[in-house]
Amino acid sequence: MSEQYVKRILNANIYDLVKETPVDEAMQLSRRLDNRILLKREDLQPVFSFKIRGAYNRMLKLTDAERARGVIAASAGNHAQGVALAARKLGVNATIVMPRTTPQIKVDAVRSLGARVILTGDNYDAAARQAMILKNDKQLVYIHPFDDRDVIAGQGTVGMEILRQVAGPLDAVFVCVGGGGLCAGVAAFIRYVRPEVKIIAVEPDDAACLAAALDRGRRVKLKQVGIFADGAAVAQVGKETFRVLRQTLDDAITVNADEISAAIKDIFEDTRSIAEPAGALAVAGLKKYVIQKGWKGKTLVAIDSGANINFDRLRYISERTETGEKREAVLAVTIPEVPGSFLQFCQALHRRMITEFNYRMGDPQQAHIFVGLRVESDADRQDLVQQLRDRGYPVVDMTENEMAKLHIRHMVGGRAGGVAEEVVYRFEFPERPGALLDFLTRLGGHWNISMFHYRNHGAAFGRVLVGMEAVAGERRVFPAFLDELGYAYSEETDNPAYRYFLK
Repeated sequence: MSEQYVKRILNANIYDLVKETPVDEAMQLSRRLDNRILLKREDLQPVFSFKIRGAYNRMLKLTDAERARGVIAASAGNHAQGVALAARKLGVNATIVMPRTTPQIKVDAVRSLGARVILTGDNYDAAARQAMILKNDKQLVYIHPFDDRDVIAGQGTVGMEILRQVAGPLDAVFVCVGGGGLCAGVAAFIRYVRPEVKIIAVEPDDAACLAAALDRGRRVKLKQVGIFADGAAVAQVGKETFRVLRQTLDDAITVNADEISAAIKDIFEDTRSIAEPAGALAVAGLKKYVIQKGWKGKTLVAIDSGANINFDRLRYISERTETGEKREAVLAVTIPEVPGSFLQFCQALHRRMITEFNYRMGDPQQAHIFVGLRVESDADRQDLVQQLRDRGYPVVDMTENEMAKLHIRHMVGGRAGGVAEEVVYRFEFPERPGALLDFLTRLGGHWNISMFHYRNHGAAFGRVLVGMEAVAGERRVFPAFLDELGYAYSEETDNPAYRYFLK
């Protein structure tokens, strides 16, 4: 199997359009991790992503009759740009179906390359369904973003270049996974040519379709896919890519949004370039894997796979970087409501840097404060919590509390009187013009809204915290009502962040 892909990869004549990207050493990251860390710079491709490789390699195989018919593709952005640029190069008409949640920078880039863009649905799967309908109606040629052997072979040229560019020892290559095209191509080539080199797949933990498939021994379709790393937001790994990966992968790891955000910062500090979340997946996975395994002195490559990011999203990413780097602790601390208690608390911190301090009087006996503190590591954070508890301060560690980080830190100070029964839910809905109005319209007038917090993070999904008045009898039917709405949600009524600061 790998031998067949090696031949396809060696015969991929794509370099009249595709750039052979450099492998750069990440000096600062290398020092911090005590390993030699190399970045394969696919963000330097003409479309700022590796996707041009597979798209162009597939389209070079089109017959004259197929070129005359035109091509169609579904994509959240990077594959779209690859198809559009390849189509312009070959003089082929291209139609691209993209989710309405696609970052505007990617939509504008595809249009600027001359492709027709159709926006539909809220995710890749919805766009793919519409693309297949148009393919059949218009007799267009479908260019799959990952589950195609010529696409996989095109992406596999990344692995071929890595082996040519990295002289001497090479211990592992970390590769991001969405549908699996890049990872399958890289793994097939490296496993055949240098089988001693480990291939580690990296996925976002809220879109880990490969991990689910490996766990069950077959492909599964995720019911819900997070979209922070929109370039890897795929509900089901490809059939062909999974067949390849089952035979060629050494390991797989998942990372969360905070860890991805920290990796974006790491890449920036070493290269002065800004990766998109999916583009930084491999670096996030490398960092986590090195710590888990205790690796030292190894040579490791992470593929920086793309840089198509809306500038507005950097607000959210910068907020999450410090917790992702394990350098910020987010704590709820209870102190006595007496003069001098704030001073005593600050003295107990031993001159640690405070990143955030929120408080409003709500109880005559005790004060609940929301505080962010600079720490050096997870161990340092745990030591800090224990030190405060040893001094008699009740502490709740909220560093991993999503509700606290997304909403509560921006809401501390508001307490409602006269709300008898309140239930609290956190929602995510596809972000687009009018989305908040649509959400409120669908929520309707069934229950009185007692609390509402919404922030636009420049991301593909809007995040809302809602409190509603609901008596005991109504609470039993509430989940069924929410299921009918069709939005991703989680109940937060018992979340300590809510109880401490808003209830």
